[in-house]
Amino acid sequence: MLSLASSSSSSSLALSSLRRNPRYRVLRAMCSSSALDPDPNPSPRLRSSHAGARLEEAVEVGSGRSRLDAWLASRIRGVSRARIQSSIRSGLVAVNGRTVDKVSHMVKGGDMISCTVSELQPLRAEAEDIPLDIVYEDEHVLVVNKPAHMVVHPAPGNANGTLVNAILHHCRLPMVTCVNDSTMSESDESLDSSDEEIDVYHADQFSTEELSLEVPEALVRPGIVHRLDKGTSGLLVVAKDEHSHAHLAEQFKQHTINRVYISLTTGVPNPYSARIEIPIARDPNNRVRMVAISGSNHRHARYAASRYEVIEVLAGGGSALVKWRLETGRTHQIRAHAKYLGVPLLGDEVYGGTKSMALSLLKPRTPSSHHGHLSHMISKLDRPCLHALSLGFEHPQTGEFLRFSCPPPDDFSEVVDQLRGINTSVCDKR
Repeated sequence: MLSLASSSSSSSLALSSLRRNPRYRVLRAMCSSSALDPDPNPSPRLRSSHAGARLEEAVEVGSGRSRLDAWLASRIRGVSRARIQSSIRSGLVAVNGRTVDKVSHMVKGGDMISCTVSELQPLRAEAEDIPLDIVYEDEHVLVVNKPAHMVVHPAPGNANGTLVNAILHHCRLPMVTCVNDSTMSESDESLDSSDEEIDVYHADQFSTEELSLEVPEALVRPGIVHRLDKGTSGLLVVAKDEHSHAHLAEQFKQHTINRVYISLTTGVPNPYSARIEIPIARDPNNRVRMVAISGSNHRHARYAASRYEVIEVLAGGGSALVKWRLETGRTHQIRAHAKYLGVPLLGDEVYGGTKSMALSLLKPRTPSSHHGHLSHMISKLDRPCLHALSLGFEHPQTGEFLRFSCPPPDDFSEVVDQLRGINTSVCDKR
């Protein structure tokens, strides 16, 4: 599905002519107004994501030194840090009246900053004949079993080979140009990371080259309703028309979508089952990572709730197979909550589930004759061991509740089998 959003009323005549074009029916596009985010509590923060928008503001007196790009990112909402850095490098930012083109320039209290937001940098997304593991499809929705390492949609460094590229080909949709900007403050992977996140899809915008001449400000996007991290395998639903997209998005917003994941952890959660209700925010020390913040008044933290249950203790307590049920869908939610519990996911280098940590837990529980085999197994881990096992939602047209499940891929299953083998070895040794 492609949804069309007009960012200016001046394009209404062009939209009228577009509706008379037969290609409009093929695109299944929808028209809506694109406005600045409403803010019931106005603040100095700039809330426009449009090119040419300006911010002129002094750094608060008494505040510590900080990088120019980081300070601007904290003041401008709806514009990615990558785009802010592009604005700096393009000479569109001045400090105390002098142009600064170094993103790491340090600013301090009292400095006057002026910034003009740069133009969006387009990324072409072409239809690619990439095999899809389709679990279910009708004229309204598509349920796909996403392989690990596949990025959901194009971003810098991942312009090809994404799920969007594959869907464009599968659904016979035209080439699109992705406008490289995200209005999601909590999941801006174009900024620092190629990871996609489990969350309602709000942001990345697309425009077709064929439409751009008639409707220069029209924006379209494939019907991705939610996302999975690049390294996460499993089920993902895609809307194929406007109504289905809106209906599914509302289900995600209301948290009525049923989502179950399984993971392998480093160590075993204590207790074996619980509900975690810990807000999640961007880690101020590492923007690639999120952090669960207990009892904090962090203004950017978002409510997050997960339920987990240990299915099986593996390797004498060195690991566990854990089932997760999401009540919310925050950026890296399971990964951040697992780290908060002290049991980061096996293979999750970003959140502490490193190879060295895994070996430090597993080797003492493994006969020395198996250490070489164990080290080889761990060295092959190239993603967090996380799989979207099942997905349930109300069909946007029939109202029927559909539920789908798919087993984890071979790389995940093989690690589980080998960890079970360690359990057997430990028992034999005793």
